[in-house]
Amino acid sequence: MPRDEMNSLIQKIARQARLTFKGIGSGLASQDVKSLAENMGQLKKLVGEIRAEDLKIKPRKSGQAPISVPHNPPVTYMHICETDCFSMGVFLLKSGTCIPLHDHPGMHGMLKVLYGKVRISGFDKLEPQASPTSSSPTSSAGVSGKEIQFNPPLLPYQRASLRRAVLRSVGEFSDTSPACLLSPHRDNLHQISAVDGPAAFLDILAPPYDPDDGRDCHYYKLLQPLEQPDGDGPHQAGATMGPSREVWLLEVPQPDDFWCGGEPYPGPKVSI
Repeated sequence: MPRDEMNSLIQKIARQARLTFKGIGSGLASQDVKSLAENMGQLKKLVGEIRAEDLKIKPRKSGQAPISVPHNPPVTYMHICETDCFSMGVFLLKSGTCIPLHDHPGMHGMLKVLYGKVRISGFDKLEPQASPTSSSPTSSAGVSGKEIQFNPPLLPYQRASLRRAVLRSVGEFSDTSPACLLSPHRDNLHQISAVDGPAAFLDILAPPYDPDDGRDCHYYKLLQPLEQPDGDGPHQAGATMGPSREVWLLEVPQPDDFWCGGEPYPGPKVSI
């Protein structure tokens, strides 16, 4: 590997990610939890420094199609590297597109916007409880003491796909924002939308998705509209919408209007 690539920022990030997440799937002793926190802090610092130009990625314009990608998908992915303990790549979102609400079972994650702006809604899955209603299986559910009418009403077979969750945060993030974190229990479900034009972000997941090891991606539909925060100003980075709010989610197949294409990664090579 050329010396400039060995010393590139993305190579340093890959090395730190490997150090941070090595052995994370085998369980952590108390001393390892402390080490994970320290290494995670160092990784977040490095990721916070990355810029689009470091990866030789040029911001796209609205309406500009991905390079050499057929069918013009709403989202494309540039694969950088993957090991048993983490994967890393870049997601590119067209203007007005959204990565639907999805989960990361048992996974840690880190996201850094490279250009544009994204809105991220973060949810935590709650422990299962009794079905939302005992008398009307298709119409309403009590959440936080309120009676909620599902519209359209749920079908009987959908009841097994209901999930309780809590909305933790809604925030807008740009290339000047710090890296965003998710853990197996905090902000593990999220939806990412491009705001006011195309956007791209670096994405690290640890360990990577692996359906054979119980880490498959599941998609969800929010069954209640989200109330907007008070005030007329924009969402602030990491801002929450008041107190954490319980919601009902319906697990659904991957939405028909969402798919992810692939395109070549143009930046410095990474050796791991």
